[in-house]
Amino acid sequence: MDLRAFGMSRRSFVKTMGAAGVLGSSAAVLAGCSDEGASGGNGSSSASGSAFMIGGIGPLTGDAAIYGKACQNGAQIAVDEINAEGGIQFELNFQDDENDAERSVNAYNNLKDWGMQILVGTTTTTPCVAVSAETNSDNLFQITPSGSSTDVIGGQPDAEGNVSTPRKENVFQMCFTDPNQGSASAQYISEQKLGSKIAIIYNISDTYSTGIYQSFKEKADELGLEIVSETSFTNDNATDFSVQLNDARDAEADLVFLPIYYTPISLILTQADQMGYAPKWFGVDGMDGLLTVEGFDTELAEGAMLLTPFVATATDDATKSFVSKYEEDYGETPNQFAADSYDCIYALKQALEQAEVSPDADFSEVCDALVETFTSGDFSFTGLTTAGEAATWSDTGEVSKQPMGMVIEGGVYMPLDA
Repeated sequence: MDLRAFGMSRRSFVKTMGAAGVLGSSAAVLAGCSDEGASGGNGSSSASGSAFMIGGIGPLTGDAAIYGKACQNGAQIAVDEINAEGGIQFELNFQDDENDAERSVNAYNNLKDWGMQILVGTTTTTPCVAVSAETNSDNLFQITPSGSSTDVIGGQPDAEGNVSTPRKENVFQMCFTDPNQGSASAQYISEQKLGSKIAIIYNISDTYSTGIYQSFKEKADELGLEIVSETSFTNDNATDFSVQLNDARDAEADLVFLPIYYTPISLILTQADQMGYAPKWFGVDGMDGLLTVEGFDTELAEGAMLLTPFVATATDDATKSFVSKYEEDYGETPNQFAADSYDCIYALKQALEQAEVSPDADFSEVCDALVETFTSGDFSFTGLTTAGEAATWSDTGEVSKQPMGMVIEGGVYMPLDA
C-alpha cells in the first residue's frame, strides 16, 4: 500500500494503527526479550526502555571472520563511547553467522527474541541479502556496514534496466554499492592514468565480485580504457590462477583489476611473482585484509592500490583517536569494516536524536522514524569513512560519500593521494 496517496507517512500510519492495538504482537516480542547472547553493551534491558537494542550479525568464525570481528569491534567501541556520554544509550548483541545465509537468518531470529530494535548488519553480502528480506517483511530498520550488493537494498536495475528485486525501504548501506565501487575504480584509474592496458580477474560465482566487474567494465568502456584480458574463476577453483595470469601477461596488461577478496588476491600475487609477472594491482574493499593472510609475503603487495572509505594511517584527529582505541582494545589496526561499523552506530545515534524517538518505542515505529530521517533533506552525517565531507542517503538506501585511494607501502596502508 502506498500511504502517500492518503497524505500519510509510514511513521504516522504505524503510530495510528499502534494506538488501535494493531502492534500488540510486536510489543509482546519486546516485552518478552532476554539478555542471553548479548555481546558488550551496558546491560540495559529493553523492558526498562532505557537503551536502544542494537543487533549485529557477521562471521566471527571461519574464513571471513576478519570482517565480522572488525564490524563487531568497531560497533562496540562506538557503543561504549556513546554510553559513556550519558545521553542516548545502546545495548549491542552481535551474533556469529559464519558467512552462511541460513545461519544468518537464524541469528536474526535469535536477535528478535532478544528484543532487537535495529540491526547493524549483516557483514557479508550473501547473508545480508537473505536477512534483509526478513527485516523488510518485519519492518525492522537495517543498516549494513559492508553488505555491498544492490540486492541487499533492492530496487536497482540490472544492465538491461530490469528490477528483479523490489526496493526494501527499511534497508540502508554505509558502504558503497558494488556498482559504485566498480565505476569509481575505473574513474580513478582513468584520471590518474594508472594503466594503459587493463586485465580483470573476477569470481564469477560471487555476487559481490561480478557486480563490481560489470560496473567497472561498463565505466571503463565509457572512459575509453583498454581492457585486454577478462578472466574469471569460481570458489571451487580459487587456488590455481596460472591461466588467468598467463592471459593477462600475454595481453601485455600493465594493470590488473581485482574485484575479489583478499585470500585469492594473496594467491594471485604469489603466483604472479613466481612467473615473473609484475603489473600494477588495483582492488576494492575486499582487498583490505591482504596484509593479514597467514604465510603471505607482504612484500609482494608493495604498491598494490585500492579504493576504500577509510585509511587507518590518515592524520585527522577522529581517525587517530579511533585507531588508538582499537589498537588498545584489540591489539591490531582497524580496517575499513571496523570504521564503517563504527560510523553506523554514530549515524544511528544522530538520526535517533533528530527523530526524537525513544528507546521504549516499538521496533516498527523506530524503523519508520529512522527511514524518514535518513532520507530527509536535512539529515547528513560526517564520520570516519566520509573523507571529511558529509554523507547523505537517498530513498534508494545508497550512501553518497567520497572514496579514498589507498596504497600499500612499507607493509602498511597509506593514503594514495598523500
